[in-house]
Amino acid sequence: MDTRVALIGIVVENLDSVQEVNEILHNYGQYIIGRMGIPYRRRNVSIISVAVDAPADVISAMSGKLGRLDGVSAKTVYSKLTENDNGQN
Repeated sequence: MDTRVALIGIVVENLDSVQEVNEILHNYGQYIIGRMGIPYRRRNVSIISVAVDAPADVISAMSGKLGRLDGVSAKTVYSKLTENDNGQN
């Protein structure tokens, strides 16, 4: 199955949802290239970026599950690369 490289941006405004966010990310761990989390204490939110390489339907499912959590927003940006591209033109 073809995979896509994408970045999922997550903003957690309800810190009670952090455990559920981490569980979802753990369940999709095989597709995660890397992640970075920034706690923004002054505004009481957490900002997380997750780089993934997965089939488009898996990326969509992960982002959808995250976005349905209380106080969590998730948006996905897809790379134009296909699985056969190696980054060279």
